Amino acid sequence: MAWPNIFQRGALLSQFSHHHVVVFLLTFFSYSLLHASRKTFSNVKVSISKQWTPSAFNKSIELPVEIWSSNHLFPSAEEATLFLGTLDTIFLFSYAVGLFISGIVGDRLNLRWVLSFGMCSSALVVFVFGTLTEWLHFYNKGLYCSLWIVNGLLQSSGWPCVVAVMGNWFGKAGRGVVFGLWSACASVGNILGACLASSVLQYGYEYAFLVTAAVQFAGGIIIFFGLLVSPEEIGLPGIEAEENFEDDSHRPLISGAENEDDAEPNYSIQEDKTITQVKAISFYQACCLPGVIALDVFPYSIHWPMPA
Repeated sequence: MAWPNIFQRGALLSQFSHHHVVVFLLTFFSYSLLHASRKTFSNVKVSISKQWTPSAFNKSIELPVEIWSSNHLFPSAEEATLFLGTLDTIFLFSYAVGLFISGIVGDRLNLRWVLSFGMCSSALVVFVFGTLTEWLHFYNKGLYCSLWIVNGLLQSSGWPCVVAVMGNWFGKAGRGVVFGLWSACASVGNILGACLASSVLQYGYEYAFLVTAAVQFAGGIIIFFGLLVSPEEIGLPGIEAEENFEDDSHRPLISGAENEDDAEPNYSIQEDKTITQVKAISFYQACCLPGVIALDVFPYSIHWPMPA
C-alpha cells in the first residue's frame, strides 16, 4: 500500500527552507516563554501566600498583633488564597480583552515589533510584580491588581502574532503536520516554567520571577532582531503565490470541453467570485460550536487555581 504524498520521504521537507525552520523555532519558543511566565505564578502561589500572611505568634512575649503583621497583606492564608484567585480572574479577563486589541494592532503594525514589545514589557511587569516588590518589602493590593491587568494585556500580544507569522510562512500543504508539532509550545512552556521556578524557589519566590522575566526579556530581544514576519521580507514568494502556482501546475492543459473558450466569460467570473466568498461566523456562533467552551474551561480551570 502506498503512503500518501505528505508522508513520503522529502515530500514535506522539500517545500521548506532554513528560514522556515528558524521561524518555526522562534515562534515556538517565544510563546513557550510567555506560558512559562504564567506557569511560574501558579507554581509559587504557596510561597507567596506564606509571605503575605503573618507567621505564628510568639507566645513567650506578648506584643501587639500589629507588630507581627505590619508587613503582611492578609491575616490568614485563606484570604491570601482568595486574593490569588482574584488575580487569576483579573489576568484572564484582561487577556481576553487584549486578544481583540492585539489582533487589531497586529494587522496595522509590524508583527515582529508587537510580539517583541509584548514579551519585553510583560517581562518587566513580572519583574516588578514578583521581584522588585519583594526586595523593597512593598505589598499593596491595588498595585498587584494593576500590574496583573497590564500583564494580561501585554501577554495577549503573543498568540495573535505568532499564529499570523506561522500563517505567513506555512501554506495549506503540510499545515496539519506543522501546526500539530508547533501547538506543543504551550505545554513546553508550562514544563519550562515549572523547571525554572523549582530550580530557584529555595532561595525565595522572587528569584523564580526574576529568572523567568530575564529569560523572557532575552527572548523578546531575539525576536526583535531575528524574526522574519513573511517570506516577502527576504525576496521569497509568499504563500498565496506558491498556492496559486501549485493550483496551476495541477490544472490540465486541455480541458474536456472543446467549445468553452469564449462562452459567457462574465458569467464564469461572477460564479467563481461567488464560490470563493465565505461568510464568517459571529463570536456567539463560535462559542456554540461543540467542544469549544468545554475544551477551554477544563484545562484553564486546572492550570490556574491549582499550584504545582
